[in-house]
Amino acid sequence: MTNVIVIGGGISGLAAAHAIEQQAEKAGLKITTTVLEKEQRLGGKIWSIRDQGFLCEWGPNGFLDNKPMTLELCENIGIGERLLRSSDNARKRFIYSEGRLHRLPESGPAFLRSQLISWPGKFRLAGELFVPRRRSDDDESLADFARRRLGREALDKLIAPMVSGIFAGDPEQMSLQSCFPRICELEREFGGLLKAMIKLARKKRQERKEGKQVAGAAGPGGILTSFAGGIQELTDSLGGAVRGDIRLGIEVTAIRKLADGFRVELADGDSLEAEVVLSCAPAWALKTMAEPLGADIDELLEQIPYSPMNVVCFGYQREKIPLDLNGFGYLIPRNEGCHILGTLWDSSIFTHRAPEGMVLLRSMMGGATFTEAIELSENQVVAAVRADLERIMGIKAEPDFIRVFRHRRAIPMYLLEHRRRVAALEERLTELPGLFVSGNAFYGVGLNDCVHAGNQVADRIVQWLKSRSHG
Repeated sequence: MTNVIVIGGGISGLAAAHAIEQQAEKAGLKITTTVLEKEQRLGGKIWSIRDQGFLCEWGPNGFLDNKPMTLELCENIGIGERLLRSSDNARKRFIYSEGRLHRLPESGPAFLRSQLISWPGKFRLAGELFVPRRRSDDDESLADFARRRLGREALDKLIAPMVSGIFAGDPEQMSLQSCFPRICELEREFGGLLKAMIKLARKKRQERKEGKQVAGAAGPGGILTSFAGGIQELTDSLGGAVRGDIRLGIEVTAIRKLADGFRVELADGDSLEAEVVLSCAPAWALKTMAEPLGADIDELLEQIPYSPMNVVCFGYQREKIPLDLNGFGYLIPRNEGCHILGTLWDSSIFTHRAPEGMVLLRSMMGGATFTEAIELSENQVVAAVRADLERIMGIKAEPDFIRVFRHRRAIPMYLLEHRRRVAALEERLTELPGLFVSGNAFYGVGLNDCVHAGNQVADRIVQWLKSRSHG
């Protein structure tokens, strides 16, 4: 019997533990899995909180259904029929610019009519057709890519807000290859983004003819998907599907190499031994655990920073909101001088997020360009968000419901050369056979990315165990 320890009970650790058990069973391997979670609950950043009839997401609010991995996982653990897709109105997304909300255009004619981008900016965007593809394989920042292919105005009003909305990051520092690898592929494959959009739009029209539901062009591919009780239903159900031992409130302090395996030392003075250790902990937490292992692992992990974030949930009586809330919400360019990065209209995206006659708004404050926001008092946070909502949405009323969630380390930032750092980390791990890593610090920050990485690391672990048993 082989012991496998998984450190971290978030979506990454749970998905990996479940995949390891399934793949090991198919391979005829006998293993025992133990999941160690520092907190007294499963889920990590996933936490759906019911309060006064409102459903507030502490962290992510769903996953996109354009990739199969999370959908397949839901079917596998028996919760596929409980999936909840966002409303059709959620495809309407907005950018706040120059004193008003602009709907992101979903077609060529809508783009021409839109006042979000000036006519010189539109001509510069159209000129992307004639920008030569980049020949170098060196990493490029998101900002440099946007300026090169789309122009300064598109960077400021489209790309930078999107980067802050997804990563809470600074586009001047973020890696294009690691944050949006698909965009690199499109440039290489089609020679440019507009050329790719034209060809892919034809494919999307065909899908619509076939009756398939597709996302609006203004948003990311796929439909945002969750559950009636919030995205926590996924991690709760996944925890129930893991057959091994799940131990909550267990903090790992160190990982030490043994002659045949590893010893995992715990904060309570106890320790566990296993032939395989998989860390799905955040990079900053793994850094401390891995210090006894040497091989410069801790130095590489230190180079993956995290952005801070305040998540601010306000509930209002619907009649107090002067704005039509048929949409997903809006993002805000940095040069608008607002405190928040944007606001999601949560009760418009999914049903039953607010009591009858009420609405739920969820605003994000902080990120790499406003790190000091995490140090503000709750009163300061609430006042700043209220000021921005009055300016942008015309809301003068006090909220009837307030919840503020603090994340000092919210989202890992994939800075330039992130892939090189991850490759170097993987190279160091070859010197420590039986030790593996996964999680959103390395292979993608979204739920789909975490599930996919869990499947991949499970395959590597099972293949390593098979080769070990044959040896």
